[in-house]
Amino acid sequence: MASDSRSQVERGDPDVVMEGCRVYRNPTEVKMSQIVLPCHANHRKELSVGQLLKWMDCTACLSAERHAACSCVTASMDDIHFEHTIGVGQVVNIIANVNRAFNSSMEVGIEVSCEDLYSDQHWKVCHAFATFVARSTGGNKISLKPLVPRTDKEQLEHSMAAERRRMRLLHVDIMKDLLSNKTFQWSPSEGECEGQNEASVPTEKTRVESVELVLPPHANHQVNTFGGQIMAWMENVATIAASRLCNAHPTLRTIDMFHFRGPSQVGDRLILKAIVNNTFKNSMEVGVCAEAYQGEESRRHINSAFMMFEVLDEDGRPRPLPKILPEPLDGGRRYQEAIARKKIRLDRKYIISCKQTEVPLSVPWDQSNQVYLSYNNVFALKMLAGRKKWTLSSEKNRVRLFTLEENRTLSFRIECEVNVPAARAFLLLSDLCRRPEWDKLYEKCELIVQVNEDDMIYHVLTPSVSEGGKVQDFILLASRRPPCNSGDPFVIALRSVTLPTHPPTEDFNRVEMLCAGFIIYEVSESVSKLSYYNQTNPGVLPYISTDIAGLSSSFFYNFRSCNQYLLENSARPPALSNTEI
Repeated sequence: MASDSRSQVERGDPDVVMEGCRVYRNPTEVKMSQIVLPCHANHRKELSVGQLLKWMDCTACLSAERHAACSCVTASMDDIHFEHTIGVGQVVNIIANVNRAFNSSMEVGIEVSCEDLYSDQHWKVCHAFATFVARSTGGNKISLKPLVPRTDKEQLEHSMAAERRRMRLLHVDIMKDLLSNKTFQWSPSEGECEGQNEASVPTEKTRVESVELVLPPHANHQVNTFGGQIMAWMENVATIAASRLCNAHPTLRTIDMFHFRGPSQVGDRLILKAIVNNTFKNSMEVGVCAEAYQGEESRRHINSAFMMFEVLDEDGRPRPLPKILPEPLDGGRRYQEAIARKKIRLDRKYIISCKQTEVPLSVPWDQSNQVYLSYNNVFALKMLAGRKKWTLSSEKNRVRLFTLEENRTLSFRIECEVNVPAARAFLLLSDLCRRPEWDKLYEKCELIVQVNEDDMIYHVLTPSVSEGGKVQDFILLASRRPPCNSGDPFVIALRSVTLPTHPPTEDFNRVEMLCAGFIIYEVSESVSKLSYYNQTNPGVLPYISTDIAGLSSSFFYNFRSCNQYLLENSARPPALSNTEI
């Protein structure tokens, strides 16, 4: 390990920081390695996902407690997608560390990989984010000390943790809005049509109910049941329900985001219920509910989760699944909600989970995916800003132009300091309707959709790149984010989206923007540092190519105009545009 760290330092690895003569290691980092034994495995000699969830929760909890210096309980877990299974005799390696501490909760990142001891092969299994809450011995919440990120990776995760928290808080509202859409409303006629299909399997056949007694080994020293243990019990009944549908052994692929609604303690009886909600072509959704009680008291709802299963054939490919016949009463509601969750699941995986290079230039925007598009928008800009191989191309009067060529993509950064407070610069620059006042490349900017206070969609017109050519237009999502804590920057992220109300027309040449925006740091109370980033494509490159080649200095005049605009408006409130109304 010491030699590996030294070699990383010699290579100039940005995620390695020296403290004196020692290599810095995240103080909240916890590692766990477990060899998979037959008692941990299922019938296919693969590690049970329930057992893996227990190990993941335990590792993450120890990391959270290392930062909080007190007992912590699992509050929620984001989506988990299992990319690979793990066999008996292989080693599971789990690394967890706290990404960010909020008031009384903290986000813990979890990375799971597998190691084959005989072939020396390693592969990724899954990556998850869990939220933990610190509790005192009396059960009260504790205010946490802030976490100071040190490496580039830690700074990125620390910054994006606030954006992920924003998504969690809006997740329930997204589901409600989607279900209010008539497309996802259940109609009896649809259920009757399903019933006419003799191959349909009644969901009642898949119903499972089981009870578990919470004993001391299932709980921490404050007698609260481990979240991972509850998840393992839930995975068990979900697997039984899925098996009853297909009369085969299913493989768990995805667990949707969920949160614990209340605590469970030693002595509780946990009632676990599972049923198949819907089947799709090669996958099925199983809903699971956990309730707890002691003695004569009424049941307490502890948790609900939704798990996606596949059934693999002999070649390891998902096989088709039978359709289901929803039961009366709540069956129709669960059937339609499963369809809505599938859309949300695909949006999250398509927009958030894939690599930035795999995201298409322009993604269709709607109310159900707007939170995930905003997350991707901010994440892409912060990733671009975090790159380390920027090269200074030119400088004029302390306005600097940097370039970065990576993966056959050219990006540029323009940077300078202005004598305007960072908060004022953020307010002025985040209103794109006023950008034509200082940017000659913005001929016109119109607000199309006011998504919320921090996200807007604009229609932008820019000059033609060739003499006599068409004016170019963009449909841009602007996501602005003020800092969560002192030291965080102000962020204004831009990316192209598609709106059905504004398709391309013959009047304009529709161009798309992958990633652009401002990052603004406070230098002092009256001085801020502006950095404008743009990840170019053929539609954007002509506007900056001569500057990059050193044949002109239009970037300097543009930023000088921006500086003048900020100075003129720094002393008085900016005029209200459609953005602020």
